[in-house]
Amino acid sequence: MRIKTKLSLSVGLLFILIVLLAVIGIRHINKLSEDTKNILVANYNTLDYSRKMMIALDGDLSKPEIITLFETNLIKQQHNVTEIGEQELTDKLTKDFHDLKINQSNSSLFPTIRKDLTDIMLLNMDAILRKDAVAEKTADNANIWIAATGTLCFLIAFTLLINLPSNIAKPIKDLTENIKEITENNYSIRLHLEGSTEFRELSEAFNKMASKLEEYEGSILSKLLFEKKRIDTLINSMPDPVIGFDEEKKILFANKQALKITGLNLEDIKGKSAAEVALHNDLLRFLIKDWITKEPDNQSSASKPLKIYADNKESYFEKQNIEIAMRPTGEIEKRYIGQVIILKNITPFKELDFAKTNFIATVSHELKTPISSIKMSLHLLEDNRIGNMNEEQLKLVKSISDDSERLLKITGELLNFSQVETGKIQLSSQPIHPEWIVQYALDAVKNTADQKQITINTLYEPSLPVISVDPNKTAWVMINLLTNAIKHSTLGSSIKIEVLKKPDFVEFTVLDYGEGIPKQYQSRIFEKYFQIPGSEKTGTGIGLSICKEFIEAQHGSIGFESKDQSTAFFFELPIG
Repeated sequence: MRIKTKLSLSVGLLFILIVLLAVIGIRHINKLSEDTKNILVANYNTLDYSRKMMIALDGDLSKPEIITLFETNLIKQQHNVTEIGEQELTDKLTKDFHDLKINQSNSSLFPTIRKDLTDIMLLNMDAILRKDAVAEKTADNANIWIAATGTLCFLIAFTLLINLPSNIAKPIKDLTENIKEITENNYSIRLHLEGSTEFRELSEAFNKMASKLEEYEGSILSKLLFEKKRIDTLINSMPDPVIGFDEEKKILFANKQALKITGLNLEDIKGKSAAEVALHNDLLRFLIKDWITKEPDNQSSASKPLKIYADNKESYFEKQNIEIAMRPTGEIEKRYIGQVIILKNITPFKELDFAKTNFIATVSHELKTPISSIKMSLHLLEDNRIGNMNEEQLKLVKSISDDSERLLKITGELLNFSQVETGKIQLSSQPIHPEWIVQYALDAVKNTADQKQITINTLYEPSLPVISVDPNKTAWVMINLLTNAIKHSTLGSSIKIEVLKKPDFVEFTVLDYGEGIPKQYQSRIFEKYFQIPGSEKTGTGIGLSICKEFIEAQHGSIGFESKDQSTAFFFELPIG
């Protein structure tokens, strides 16, 4: 029998039994409800009418409302005759009450009427007892039928629950286990299912598929070997060193360039743990140091080029870690399967960078002397002892002086930049009070601030500690931040300098109330040569970059917060 037929018959039988149980229950409940309703509607109402007539009879019949009460309930009783003999008793009650109504002085009629009412009430009470017995019997029959039908449904459902799932689940479980074997490349597995026609057909189809896969595996083995050889050739042809690792950090491959710079042999390292090989190879140990220490490289160290002696010269490489993840066939989540380290050869770019830095340093140094000479000559021209100049000449001299000052500032920045580029920042640390740095910077920018009528307010936290820093470079940073704040402040505005003591460092803050830095450019503020589009180009765009290098070289940090109408640059230097 097919599974569909089995399920249809089982579910159909359960459905019929449930319908049968519902029909029996509804039928008996309706019958019981009808019996109860007969008691309430017929007999209970008669007792109520009789009670009210008895109350009226005990009252003053000379009053119209008492007569009306009796007659109203009598009429209701005349329309509610339901038992055998009740009609005769009701007619007699009607006649006796009519006689009493005509002759109210006849006191012998009162007991007669009471007896009539009592007989009617006794008759209906007997009917209630009789009908109650009938309803009780109906309830007992309903319990028996519902219990019998429910038991039958339970037995059939329990039998289906025990047998049907196992008949379906066991073949599916066997099929699942065999499919897992197939996914593990065990194509010799075969499935043997007994029972329904569908399972036999499924078993035959599965075994046919396994045979085809076993055949196919043998036919593609040579093709796989060819593809593997092609991939190995491509990897070895890459100009950059490449080393591959599996998910357990074992070495899978290394191309010729990687073997050359590491001095290793592929036969000696393939399949071995990277940490084990790194014990005897300094370069590999450096490349996988984040795996050994279980800590990822920070951004600054990861971005620094590696200097390696290769091809009989010092070469520079940029390390790139690429994690490899794949989604296995039939699965939803990706699975990590290893990673690749690529060392990109950046030696030509590094050589060009060195040449650029040396050129900048040389040109800046050579320009500084003639610019200083020009400034000295301008200073002499401004001396009235040499001779007076007219207004036009004074304007020209002032313009030349401003341009010379700007050129001198640019050459100074370029010299500082050349130190940063070569990594040769020379620090001359000494104990200094934070107020000295701020005051030095204030003196340097006083004239510039006065020209724009800008007020600079300072706030020092009491008992500031002495810090050990390079005073010249730190003051240069403060001057640069103040100069930028003045440049971006409006005429007659103010700038706030705040120096606060934190647990382990001193924080300097320069706050201006200018136009702020647009959000789309905030992430690039400390980039070299970057200037906000549309802003006034008065420098080289390397001032903030040099500030960052100077502060970080002294183990500090620098940052900023910018809103629509204010910008605060701050830097922190350690105490001690």
